[in-house]
Order: sequence, then C-alpha cells, then structure tokens
Amino acid sequence: MASNTQDWWPDQLDLELLDQNGYDVGPYDEEFDYAEKFEELDLDEVKADIEEVLTDSKDWWPADYGHYGPLFIRMTWHAAGTYRSLDGRGGAAGGHQRLPPISSWPDNVNLDKARRLLEPIKTKYGEKLSWADLIVLTGNVALESMGFETFGFAGGRQDDFKGDDAVDWGPESEFETTSEERFDEEGNLKEPLGNTVMGLIYVNPEGPNGEPDLEGSAKNIRQSFSRMAMNDKETVALIAGGHTFGKVHGADDGDNLGPEPEDAPIDLQGLGWDNEFGEGKGPDTITSGIEGPWNATPTVWDMSYVNNLLSYDWEPEKGPGGAWQWTTKNDELDDAAPGVADPDDKEDIMMLTTDVALKEDDDFRAVLEEFRDDPDEFQDTFAKAWYKLLHRDMGPPERFLGPEVPDETMLWQDPLPDADYETIGEAEISDLKGQLLDSDLSVGELVKTAWAAASTYRDSDKRGGANGARIRLEPQRSWEANEPEQLEAVLSTLEGIQAEFNESRSDDVRVSLADLIVLGGTAAVEQAAADAGYDIEAPFEPGRVDATEEQTDAESFEALKPDADGFRNYLGDTDDDVEDLMVDKADLLNLTASEMTALAGGLRALGATYGDSDRGIFTDQPGTLTNDFFDNLLDMQYEWDAVTEDEDVFEIRHRETGEVAWEATRADLIFGSNARLRTIADVYASDEEKFVEDFAEVWSDVMKLDRFDLE
Repeated sequence: MASNTQDWWPDQLDLELLDQNGYDVGPYDEEFDYAEKFEELDLDEVKADIEEVLTDSKDWWPADYGHYGPLFIRMTWHAAGTYRSLDGRGGAAGGHQRLPPISSWPDNVNLDKARRLLEPIKTKYGEKLSWADLIVLTGNVALESMGFETFGFAGGRQDDFKGDDAVDWGPESEFETTSEERFDEEGNLKEPLGNTVMGLIYVNPEGPNGEPDLEGSAKNIRQSFSRMAMNDKETVALIAGGHTFGKVHGADDGDNLGPEPEDAPIDLQGLGWDNEFGEGKGPDTITSGIEGPWNATPTVWDMSYVNNLLSYDWEPEKGPGGAWQWTTKNDELDDAAPGVADPDDKEDIMMLTTDVALKEDDDFRAVLEEFRDDPDEFQDTFAKAWYKLLHRDMGPPERFLGPEVPDETMLWQDPLPDADYETIGEAEISDLKGQLLDSDLSVGELVKTAWAAASTYRDSDKRGGANGARIRLEPQRSWEANEPEQLEAVLSTLEGIQAEFNESRSDDVRVSLADLIVLGGTAAVEQAAADAGYDIEAPFEPGRVDATEEQTDAESFEALKPDADGFRNYLGDTDDDVEDLMVDKADLLNLTASEMTALAGGLRALGATYGDSDRGIFTDQPGTLTNDFFDNLLDMQYEWDAVTEDEDVFEIRHRETGEVAWEATRADLIFGSNARLRTIADVYASDEEKFVEDFAEVWSDVMKLDRFDLE
C-alpha cells in the first residue's frame, strides 16, 4: 500500500480529523432527515421482529441455550461502553462497532456474528433504522425477553460510514497490551482514556496484566467506570446486571482463532475470528478465553449472580482456555448450569477476577449486599444505569426520539428549564445590541465571554454550549481559562442590563442571560466588522434559557474544562502542544480546517486573548475585524525566535532592524508553518472581505451548536 503524507511525516499536525467535518462520506445526501424517517417506524413491529430473531437459532452460529439474548446484550454493552466522559468520544452513536478499529477489538470477538443475525432486520427497515439505533434497541429487547423491565429507549443515532480518527484509544500499537504510558506516576489512567487495556472495553477480566489481583482489579474497575460517568452503585449494578445473563467462552485458547475481521480473508466477507477448535461454535466457541456461566439460569433475570458471588468462597484457577478465572472452594455448588447446546449437559458456574473484586472491595461489597437485601433496588438501579449507559452520548432530551422515551429527565442529561416568558424579537434585539455596545465592556470582553460559553460544546456527546448560561455557575465560572475575575465583572454588567431590560417590560417578553451573552459577542463582531469598513450581519437566534445550580452536575461539567485553548491563546498547564489541542477542540466544535483558521484569525483581530495578552495580536487596531493577523503572519520581512525553552512562545522580529514587533505562541505560528493551513491563511491575507464574511458565518454557527431546539 502506498504511504500517505502522515506516514512520511508522522509528527505533522493531523488536519484530517477536521476533514470529516467538511463532507459526508456516507450514501445519504444533505436533505436526508433521519429523525423524520425514524418517526415513520412502528417500533412495536421492529421489536417483534427482534424477538423472533432471539430464539431462531441458526446452525451457522447457534444460540447458547437456544436464546441469543446474552449475545445481544454483550453487543449493545460493548457498543455503548466505549464512551468516556472526559472528551465525550466513543459510545453507541454512529454505529462504530461495525467499523475499524472497534470492529476488530479483541473484546468484540464474535460480535460480528451478532450483527449478521440482525442484518435481515436492518435490510427490512433500511434508512428508517440506523445500525446505531438497532444495536442499542436489540439489547433492550433482549433484556425484556428474559424478564427484565427496561427504563426506556430513545432513537436518534445516525450511522457513520467511517471510523472516528479523532479518538485516542491509547499509546499501544498492539491489542491486549498495556503500556506504562497509559498510566501516570500514581498509576491512574491518563486523560482522556477510559479503558485500561488496548482493545478491551474496560478492564482485563483476568485482572491487571492478566493476573488475579483483586485489589488492582477493583481500582481499575472504579477508574474505568468513573471515566464513563458511573458511580460505585451504578458500576456494581451494570456488572451484576449484565453478568446475570449468558456465559463467557473459552473452550480452548485463542491460538485456534483466525484473524480479526479487518485482517480476515476476503471470502469471509467481513467475518473474523474463524475458529478451528472442534466445531468452532456452540460448546467449542472461543471468545474471551474464559469459560463458563455465572449462574444456573443464564437466560432469566433473577438474583442468582449476586447471591452466588456473595454466598460462595471463590479461588482462582486456570480454565480450559488457559485464562485465570475463579471457581468455588471445595466444589461447593448447589446447582450447575445447563449446557449451551443440550440442557442435560451440565457446566459449573464461575466468576471473573473482576467479579470477585467487587466482593472484596468494601464499598463495592456494600452495594452488592444492598442489592441482595433489596432486589427491587437492584432492578431499578440497573434499569437506570443501563439507560444511562446506552444514551449518555446522545446529548439533551430534545434529540431523543420514539414512544419509549421516559418522561423523566436525568441530571446527566444537563436539563434546562422551560421558558415561562416570550422570547425577544427583532426590535428588542436591536435595542439590546445598542445597550451592550454602549456599556463599559470592550469588544474583546464581549467576544471572549460568548466564546467561553459557547466553545464548551462537544459534538462528540452533544454536551456543553452557551444555552443554560452555565458559565455563571460552578465549575465554569472558576476555570482559569475563563479568567474568573474579569468574567465576574463582565457577568455583573450583563446581569445589570438583563435586569434593567426585564424590569422595564410591561409584557411577557424577557431576555435570558444565555441569550444576552451570545448577543453581546454577536454585536461586538458586527461592530468590529463595521469599524473595518464591512457591513455584515452575524445571524442570532434567541430562545436560550438559564439553567439553575440544581440542574447542573458540577462534577460532570468539570470534564469540559479546557486544558488549553489555542483560539484564546491560553496555553494552560499541559504537556501537549497547543496546536494539537486546538485541532482537537475544532473537531469537537465540528469545524473544518478553513473554519478553524478563520475563527482563530478573527479572535486574534478582536483582541479576544487570554489575560488580554498581546500574543497573536498582529495589528495596530485590535478590536477591529481586519485580516492583519494573516497579512503579518505571512510577511517575509519578519522572522520568528523562540523565547521559551519548550518553544511555545515566540517573538516576531523585523529582519533588518531586529526590532520586536509582536509576541506569539505555537497556536499562531502553526497557521504559517503547516502547509495546508498556510494555503488557507494565504487566501484570507489576500481577501479581507471574504475573511470577514467567513468569520461571521463560523462565529454564528459555533454560537448555536447546542440549539437542538431549532432543528
């Protein structure tokens, strides 16, 4: 295979992450509306079709115990369980389990068969039902078919047709390996990672580094599940609930398995892990390498997993697949499980290291005992934790589709209040713009505040954004990047304008602080363009509301805190290059490389830099929307000298006089040093009007990224 540019120069800034935001690689055109198509579905009919599949065992891949439910639960869990809260990436949205690299992870051995079993259903419903929704819905139907009452289901996940290259799964180059680079000096997972082993969803079921270390396993579980925004109780409920069903497969070791789907022969048509042991299926199946069920009723919702784990004493042993698993001491078993093919065959139950770790950890054990004593609490906790697991990456309830969406909105969905007032119209908008521009707030302050609020948005899990005005609440109002003292003064002025406006109205029209923050930035952009000689209108859509502290999970929102922000020239305290983090942020904001360039150049021109620093302000008229940033960046009468040891701050000197003209960071220089970004900068340096228009457009787009109520 021919090498690409990134292969030749692996340290080059990877802008291909942003290319996926510029066009759709799938078969549907821009007019395709999945939500519209989904609403045409008869969900009961779809679920009935899935029910039929559950017990229609196929000879090419027979169902354990005559029921595919446990297999489908694993499929659903492993699709949603890739989510991690630190950057919002992963999760079931996009249907990435059917795409590399996730399609070929060792933890997903034989899930390719699960999806093939569902192929007729996907074909039947076509564009009305995405793979992403089908994979999630099937897990719910599987649970219900085995006696569990689920909390609900929401559709709305669209399919991607290319894997997400922006996700950092870890530093390792081989599956099922664990590098020291994955952990910090205290042994904690480095951000934003959520899994402790490359190619596994969470942790090694045998224990850390494949050893039956209970204490280390409990630590890994707690950290990995917390990265998925689960607390101890939710963690135990998910593990216990999931392991109530089915079994693990390790009839022999993995040496009998052929290559994963992405490396399998063409005649297998995308199926992988061809098994040469025995029949290669049924009792001879090899998946994890661990062998056995957790209980004697593997297709029924009951308390047997919890009771077995707490009632028996467990000791480690090597199973038939050569992996560490746990068996009861002195063979103390009241009952054995049926065979997967013939119920008259019997198989001893077992536990994983990760199961026994729950029993040995004091806090996890307390939850297990609570569930044992109160089965209804176990049912309720698992139902809600499962719902959270499946829907955590979908964003606000406005995006949830279908008749099974619960009425209740959970705190993890970042709820917003309903507006009990009329939204401002054109006349009020014009009046408020005047008040904002006549206040003592500068263009830079207005722009920075609007940017700080809106740029928290993450398209990965549809969280953050300006709606809710959570920038005035903890933790956002105290983030260093938001310059708390200056932010306090700006918010005080904005709140004064808001109060004066609302108190002056004799009708039901009111303005939210969220709208006022965005309107302030928009008014400043328009004024700065006018000062440069351009009459532009940056579109503004009112209708935002203000969230309360009770509607804000401060701990959860801490994950949105920027380590650095190249757009504001905030370097933060990170070992990563600021330009890499800027590209990552641009991707989360769904920007293309051109949009990122226009946005950065415009924010520099407007003086919207951290600490009101002059870094990157390559102009004598800051606050005016000119293309001076690009013009001076590309001017060869200047040269650049690093002034810090780690080369993140530079001085721009006149080549002939040696006089320092400006100061800059890597987040500035990258637009001149990277070949692709320089070609874009060249366009904006030569066409100021285009730059101003492009900046205003992308600014407005960013300000409404979280406005799902407008869709």
